[in-house]
Amino acid sequence: MENEKRRPRGSGSIYQQPGSRFLWIAFHDANGKLVRESSKSEKQTDAQNLLKKRAGEAANGTLIAPKIQRITVAELFEAVVTDYRNNEKTVEWVERVWKLHLEPFFGNMRAANVGTDALAAYISKRKEEKAANGTINRELALLRRAFTLGYKSRPRKVSFLLDLSEYMLEENNVRTGFVDEAQYRILADKAAGQLWLRTMLALGYTYGFRKAELLGMRASQVDLLARTIRLNPGETKNGEGRIVTLTESCYVLVLELVKGKHADDFLLTRASGEPVREFRGAWSALTDAAKMPGLLFHDLRRSAVRNMVRRGVTERVAMRISGHKSRSVFDRYNIVSESDLADAALKVEQGGKAELARANVIHSSFIEPAKNEADSGKENAKPLYNQ
Repeated sequence: MENEKRRPRGSGSIYQQPGSRFLWIAFHDANGKLVRESSKSEKQTDAQNLLKKRAGEAANGTLIAPKIQRITVAELFEAVVTDYRNNEKTVEWVERVWKLHLEPFFGNMRAANVGTDALAAYISKRKEEKAANGTINRELALLRRAFTLGYKSRPRKVSFLLDLSEYMLEENNVRTGFVDEAQYRILADKAAGQLWLRTMLALGYTYGFRKAELLGMRASQVDLLARTIRLNPGETKNGEGRIVTLTESCYVLVLELVKGKHADDFLLTRASGEPVREFRGAWSALTDAAKMPGLLFHDLRRSAVRNMVRRGVTERVAMRISGHKSRSVFDRYNIVSESDLADAALKVEQGGKAELARANVIHSSFIEPAKNEADSGKENAKPLYNQ
């Protein structure tokens, strides 16, 4: 406005936009870019208050410019894919979930409009498609990650974090499958013709390595002299590295795989030398041949944890080998089978018999001397009175 007293340099300005009845403000964001915004008010005080607020947001990096307020979920999600790539995580799964499920529903939606109605509608849609609760939770977690990255960026791309505490579904579909030693021997026999699959099977069953950890493993991570395999920090799910000592059978298999390879070569390679990227077909064929349809590779991880505990490995060491940080997750994998329950019943029964035998011994040690003493007392006792 012409009669308005000039504001201090750098504090922004208030002006009348031609064709608008509202007062407008102009200021520079944290990157020095000029931003114009309607105050949506004809009052000078309202415009001044908005300008002061925006100047403060620009100074501390929390400004959500009008253009940014129009950002879509698709634009936010680009940061999730980049984050996975930068941290060398399995980006294929993220891209697949986005393309198949999240993008068709949220892709063109403004991030600012993602609220209770949108989240509830998405959950309802996925349930109609027979998606499991755990699957829906993983998808929503990716959506939340997109908002978290957008909120942490400077300047911010969204003005709020996505709170899913009221929307995460109860997961009652925890698998309890595992492989016993006899089943493992059958699988190993059927996989003998493919060295990479046989080795992957052995490492999964023995140490509980995750699929992604095995597929990304390089020859340099094997120390043949020390007979160890090293998982590097940042390449595991929990971000921590770990080292395991190879059993004799695992050492023989790994030794064959590393022959002729350079340090940067992948450990698991097919006969053609091509790195193993996906093995669903090979795994399905293996489980069918072993007459174990439906068996998951992740069931080997559960089996490894259970075997270590049952064979006397302390839980602390077993957790370090398998890479579990959460005790609750570790407990889920330490599965009790029917044979475990039978063993427990036998131990209880045998323990009860042993305790009964000890009790009889103790009982006899007190009763017999007392009885003998009493009998002896009868023979030597004098009458208290004469009849």
